[in-house]
Amino acid sequence: MDSTVSSRLYEHALRIIPGGVNSPVRACRSVGRDPLFIRRAKGSKIYDADGREYLDFVASWGPMVLGHADDRVVAAIKDAAVNGTSFGAPTELEVKMAQTIVDAVPSVEMVRMVNSGTEATMSAIRLARGYTGRDLVVKFDGCYHGHADGLLVKAGSGLATFGIPGSPGVPDDVCKNTLSLPYNDTAAFEACMRQAGARIAAVIVEPIAGNMGVVPPADGFLETLRRHTRETGALLIFDEVITGFRVGWGGAQERFGIRPDLTCLGKIIGGGLPVGAFGGRQEIMRRMAPEGDIYQAGTLSGNPLAMAAGLATLDVLMGADVYETLDRKSTLFWNGMKECVKEAGIPAVVNAVGSMGALFFTSDPVTDFVGAMRSDRERFARYYSLMLDRGVYLAPSAYEASFISMAHCESDLERAWDAFRDSLRRLS
Repeated sequence: MDSTVSSRLYEHALRIIPGGVNSPVRACRSVGRDPLFIRRAKGSKIYDADGREYLDFVASWGPMVLGHADDRVVAAIKDAAVNGTSFGAPTELEVKMAQTIVDAVPSVEMVRMVNSGTEATMSAIRLARGYTGRDLVVKFDGCYHGHADGLLVKAGSGLATFGIPGSPGVPDDVCKNTLSLPYNDTAAFEACMRQAGARIAAVIVEPIAGNMGVVPPADGFLETLRRHTRETGALLIFDEVITGFRVGWGGAQERFGIRPDLTCLGKIIGGGLPVGAFGGRQEIMRRMAPEGDIYQAGTLSGNPLAMAAGLATLDVLMGADVYETLDRKSTLFWNGMKECVKEAGIPAVVNAVGSMGALFFTSDPVTDFVGAMRSDRERFARYYSLMLDRGVYLAPSAYEASFISMAHCESDLERAWDAFRDSLRRLS
């Protein structure tokens, strides 16, 4: 493909931005391509700086559940911007957003807005430690909870893509307070809680892992986390930055019927603008300053443009049968992919929950990080290029999710299947 403008932009960016990108996976190094620079997007389509159209399944890594530049969301942003872009003071919009989240998410009685998923998880961990008076945090291999120091231990997302076990610059004294266990391994978790339960402040988990591809929770796994945290006094934190308002109105916790103590949100609640939030029971959240003694702050928290975009998005998602329609469309698409894999006779697995899914080039079921890492990265890189050359835009990593939006229509799905079928044929 001739990417003259993208190539020129990338060459310039490499001189003034580390790696030429502002988030590592965007560099596309694991798939052997230079990144495409994007100029605009609308609905299910995205357009690069050279004017080419692609069918988009990245959805800005999850937020664009309605599709790109939805007219209702754009109008809400414009209306808010006319009144000012930031005040550093409370607004009615953030109160409306807080009430919407409290009404929607089963476990949340109070919520605080922040500016990113990383801020949300970092703040929730601090709150859990302050509330319990304990230091240890349990996470799970391949789950990514942002780039705060203590949460980079055996993380997914970009760390999995680049094969980095952690990061220089993270002190050993920080890492020693993070225990990372195999995802979906109830026996390992129970052993950990028997040994260290009284010292554990929090257990944080993606209820549906979305940063090592997509890995659903095994039967009983989340229930086991809930039971043992309750018994030991540790707090259970659901990282629903991806799954919140993606797999259902009340998120994964509503889908699976599990109520954590704290919930982290992001992506969709900002309608595509920078956002994050964390919330939970009142008795825990009231420990936050200025009401309590646990400090957290943010100049742009509750930004009026992000609140307006998020509320406009949630208003659409609140409509009757929206999630049923999205799930029906998504199930059709993932099942179509599975049929294409079967026809091609290639060792591959499709994992999906609702409108998020992933393809792994392995013959074995993928139920944890070890299984995800068995996926053939070389084959994925070839597959990525084949799909891109056919006008289908995917995440440039074997360990990221793909997303269906309300904007994807039947002809979009058929176009993607055709590209998928042809790409698999060329891989075999």
